[in-house]
Amino acid sequence: MAALYSTHCRLHPSSLQSSSSSSSPLSFILQRAAFSSSSKRFATAKVSLKSQPDSHQIPLQTHPHDGATVAPVENVTSSKDLKAKLSPVVSLNEPLSEASFEKDENESTVSITVVGASGDLAKKKIFPALFALYYEGCLPKNFTIYGYARSKMTDAELRNMVSKTLTCRIDKRENCSEKMDQFLERCFYHSGQYDSQEHFAALDKKLKEHEGGRISNRLYYLSIPPNIFIDAVKCASLSASSGNGWTRVIVEKPFGRDSESSAALTKSLKQYLAEDQIFRIDHYLGKELVENLSVLRFSNLIFEPLWTRQYIRNVQLIFSEDFGTEGRGGYFDNYGIIRDIMQNHLLQILALFAMETPVSLDAEDIRNEKVKVLRSMRPIQLDDVVIGQYKSHTRGGVTYPAYVDDQTVPKGSLTPTFAAAALFIDNARWDGVPFLMKAGKALHNKRAEIRVQFRHVPGNLYNRNFGTDLDRATNELVIRVQPDEAIYLKINNKVPGLGMRLDRSNLNLHYAARYSTEIPDAYERLLLDAIEGERRLFIRSDELDAAWSLFTPVLNELEEKKIIPEYYPYGSRGPVGAHYLAARYNVRWGDLGLDIDQ
Repeated sequence: MAALYSTHCRLHPSSLQSSSSSSSPLSFILQRAAFSSSSKRFATAKVSLKSQPDSHQIPLQTHPHDGATVAPVENVTSSKDLKAKLSPVVSLNEPLSEASFEKDENESTVSITVVGASGDLAKKKIFPALFALYYEGCLPKNFTIYGYARSKMTDAELRNMVSKTLTCRIDKRENCSEKMDQFLERCFYHSGQYDSQEHFAALDKKLKEHEGGRISNRLYYLSIPPNIFIDAVKCASLSASSGNGWTRVIVEKPFGRDSESSAALTKSLKQYLAEDQIFRIDHYLGKELVENLSVLRFSNLIFEPLWTRQYIRNVQLIFSEDFGTEGRGGYFDNYGIIRDIMQNHLLQILALFAMETPVSLDAEDIRNEKVKVLRSMRPIQLDDVVIGQYKSHTRGGVTYPAYVDDQTVPKGSLTPTFAAAALFIDNARWDGVPFLMKAGKALHNKRAEIRVQFRHVPGNLYNRNFGTDLDRATNELVIRVQPDEAIYLKINNKVPGLGMRLDRSNLNLHYAARYSTEIPDAYERLLLDAIEGERRLFIRSDELDAAWSLFTPVLNELEEKKIIPEYYPYGSRGPVGAHYLAARYNVRWGDLGLDIDQ
């Protein structure tokens, strides 16, 4: 786990070596430890990969988990050898111009190429996250950032575009403009087609000029539509891979629309990349409160014994946005809220929440436990799903549009903008406990949270003080992922005075009040992990298969039967059907406004 983020950044050895396939156990639950190459057995496969036209053939090996092919790991025989491989973290005080670097062939470089650099995701998230890492001193000494897209643009135009979205950490603003200038000097642009090996070969030539004969490590971030993933991966792999270091590719969701398309995408990616080179990103896994889940559970004795069906009555995973598609309806209509939010963000959080204690904090150990949870889940029944779509609504003299009023949305679309579902895990720990998911657009607030409602106290002496509504007396643990991050536990407490009047109070950990440092954006953490080769927060192919296997049948049934969504007003709490679904399992949604939210 990350240490204090504003003052400590780890630089993972695997980010500076040639390809690494796995890691040794992490030693502390509140720290990310550097891990080295594992001595796990690999079965040699008779396959070779030509990483770029002038490179040597690299024999590949097969990983025991999923049959993926991976490049062999270079042996490091001593700590002295390891230190020689490491590139020091850049000092915030030293000049950073390219000309000032000493060209040492034993040093390594990291070249980060944002494919689709002219898009919104790159401008609003990726470049700002890279700058934040540089500002915090978390990037290696020798790094270069390239934007790649079809748009014609000069280096200066890219820098001007990127500079408009950069911000500095609140506690270090005194160096802000200087650091921005130094960062922008490392940013370059190359225009090319996503399906042109020739254009990627030209990019490769430019990257080599900046790498200057050092060990070259390359990271590609695919900020492009999924229908051109394979073209870009093919061209980057064949024409612009590293010849003497690692090459990694970050792939953005959606990872297909169903089991079949997801499997086809994975198969195509693996024609050009080993599984260990593919980093499937789900940015919710990089959020501070999601990463804190395992710390909260496994390092606090008061929680771990309660994390079971004997004490937990239900678990709720809630995601809501207070805005509609707003011009993105054309993209959204092809996927819908279930594919866009529930099948990935919420299901990944559920797997982390419900998994058994892993053998270690090693990436493979954690992902193994998540897969076990997904494979233990009961098939989702259509009766356990409610879908909705927002309609036009006038409030305060302002008229808000319906989903189908978006000009990019087909008329008469039945795509759900809201969904609620009841899921069950058929294993010894969670048998019979409903996991309720709810996600929607154009609702009354913006929120993402996990709510754990505990069982009623048997034979509670104070039941009469709560009247007939025993749910008011239920303990509840709330993990608010966003906004205004917090963890609070609802308890029953006596109100001071001579009488016996009970009150429901919060034991509250409010992050803004407790910690003075700004919480890093999820993309910062995930980009740093990808550079370091830390795969714990990325999705493995068998995880993806298990997730789609769970949702594909009910998605097909919804579409084949043309189920009409329940319409709800823009800015409301969503369809009434979601409350009937919860009531069927004797559950009340926890976000009904009855909280004493801090």
